[in-house]
Amino acid sequence: MSAIVTCPNCGKKNRVPAAASGYPRCGVCKSAVPWIVDAGDADFAEVVEQAPQVVLVDLWATWCGPCRMVSPALEKVAAERAGKLKLVKVDVDAAPETARKFSVQAVPTLLILNRGNVLSRQSGAAPPDVLLRWVDEALQKKADSAGRAP
Repeated sequence: MSAIVTCPNCGKKNRVPAAASGYPRCGVCKSAVPWIVDAGDADFAEVVEQAPQVVLVDLWATWCGPCRMVSPALEKVAAERAGKLKLVKVDVDAAPETARKFSVQAVPTLLILNRGNVLSRQSGAAPPDVLLRWVDEALQKKADSAGRAP
C-alpha cells in the first residue's frame, strides 16, 4: 500500500510506501517529503511497530469533528518534520483491535511511537504549534535515550 504526497519544495506528486526502512524523498528534487499513510489492524505492525523511524499515530474516526479539525494540523507537522517523522492515520472504527490495544477511549488520540514503544500520548485536538512542540519533545526524548550508554 502507498500514498501520494506533494513535495513541499518543488510541488511534484510522489508515491510513498506505507512501510520502508528510510524516509521518502522527492523523485524530482530529492528533498524529504512528508510521510503520511493509513494503516489498519492487518498492517499496523508492519507500518508502525516495525518502523525504524519515529511514528506519529493519529487514532481517529470519520464521525469525529475534532478529528477532522486536527488532521490538517497533523499534516502540517508531518510536512515540517519531513525526514524525521512518519504520520500514520488509523480509523478506529475500521481498526478496532488497534484501538483496543492502545485503550483508546476518546478520539482523536495521538501517539508517538518508536519501534512500537509509546514515547508520548495525547488525547484531543490541538493547534499546529502545540502539536509541533509535543512532537519535538518526543523526538528529543528519543534522541536523549539513544545517546545513553547501555
